[in-house]
Amino acid sequence: MKTITLHIPIHIHELYNIVHQKLNPLFHERRQSDIDFIVGGQGDTVEISQPELYDGVLFSLTLHGEELRITRSEHYVDDVNSLTVESILNDLFNDLSGNNGTDLVQEG
Repeated sequence: MKTITLHIPIHIHELYNIVHQKLNPLFHERRQSDIDFIVGGQGDTVEISQPELYDGVLFSLTLHGEELRITRSEHYVDDVNSLTVESILNDLFNDLSGNNGTDLVQEG
């Protein structure tokens, strides 16, 4: 799990909307691929999956105040699509935090 500080308060619905609207277009642009990811949610968690290619959830995003906890499926850590999604998420979170940037609190 990776934990980053966003430095701004955000609601789970805002996080969902940003990821839902931007993930697939940015993925298509970066990978030149027609793979679409499903962005869903349960409670206070946003989940990213692609059931045609991967078993289970690829990423789970959970907010705790200004901290964002990102859990990535351990089965696909070296997969190029998973790495691309992670890169896009990092860029989205950096944009989301504005001029404050993000801080990596923990990774492991």
